[in-house]
Amino acid sequence: STQSTWEKRKSQMLPAPLLRCFLRRHFSASPRCFFATVAASPAALNPDLLKITHSQTPKPIPPSQTLKFGHSFSDHMLLCPWTRSGGWETPQIVPFGNLSIPPSASSLHYSLQCFEGMKAYVDKNDRIRLFRPEMNFNRLSRSSARLCMPEVDSRAFSSLLVSLLKLEKRWIPRETDCSLYIRPTMISTEMTLGVGVPNSCLLYVILCPVGPYYPEGFKPVSLTAYDNVVRASPGGTGAYKLGSNYGGTIAWQRKAMSEGFSQVLWLHGEERFISEVGTMNFFVFWENKQGATELVTAPLDGIVLPGVTRDSILQLCREWGIKITERYCTMNELVEAVEQNRVKECFGAGTAAIVSPVKLIQWRDHKLQIPLDRSDPARQSGPLTQRLKDTITGIQYGNIPHEWSVLVE
Repeated sequence: STQSTWEKRKSQMLPAPLLRCFLRRHFSASPRCFFATVAASPAALNPDLLKITHSQTPKPIPPSQTLKFGHSFSDHMLLCPWTRSGGWETPQIVPFGNLSIPPSASSLHYSLQCFEGMKAYVDKNDRIRLFRPEMNFNRLSRSSARLCMPEVDSRAFSSLLVSLLKLEKRWIPRETDCSLYIRPTMISTEMTLGVGVPNSCLLYVILCPVGPYYPEGFKPVSLTAYDNVVRASPGGTGAYKLGSNYGGTIAWQRKAMSEGFSQVLWLHGEERFISEVGTMNFFVFWENKQGATELVTAPLDGIVLPGVTRDSILQLCREWGIKITERYCTMNELVEAVEQNRVKECFGAGTAAIVSPVKLIQWRDHKLQIPLDRSDPARQSGPLTQRLKDTITGIQYGNIPHEWSVLVE
């Protein structure tokens, strides 16, 4: 019986020459490599393997009043190389310096790159704090996966980031409204010119001390909206923090500034739906046609970025009893609401500014004067915008106890 079973199985097997050909074609030059590949698994990101090389030439820290966004960088950076075959390699903290990547790297040719923006703060007890960092880690993973690059284990990455922040603590400004900007970035280092899935990538983090977003005080901005350009469209990548989403907006930002405006109010569709403002989420606080006061912002349908500040604003306003409506507002709706005095405030929201009050929007032949504070014309922001700024800032610096403020320990 045993012999007959063996003969039956033997007859179902591929002949040895065909088996060797199959293994060579689909797996490797030898059948032995195939079994080795099955046995091994790509290495996980491991903070226990972290190697630190200290800078021998520490830089002087510029005075906070001279800081410009993205112009000064701390002494060290975090590097985490990755390959598809081997997984994550040894993470390193090294002196800040130029990267070495091949000129054929697909990040340079096909925009296979994504990033995050977050901040570290020092509280009154000289402790480092982060604001809702898990949301940034999760968004980085989603953006990376959208480009067929590796997802990032949030716990491992958080541990590595903590090591970098502790090493660079002296770079975190202590002055009010100052912070240390954190820029995690993932790029493809694939050295072939073919358009395809990258087989090697680099995750790195650089740190930048930043001063107040409004160095001369909290001030409202003027916007312009164009009918013939879009930031993102349905089915695209607007919901991910990819470098390619930003490069194409620079020319229109420059045009807006040359016309005397601070930012572009991005529209899409024949209905002229309002999506974002500059690089921020956009909010309208008004009375709707039914007479109800509500805060309106674009939905997370794949076009707008799911901002950390956006989510924080929506949660706070719900706690304060403010009605929230996540839907698109059209430019015609906004024009009508302004003309009927139903608009209370408009503002943008993002990591850099937290909230940015809007005083004017130009569209076609309309110059919409947006109210700030009807009870006090001298105020530079509306009551809701100011309350949001004060509350979120208080949480970020640890002055208002909240689970969103995470101690770096």
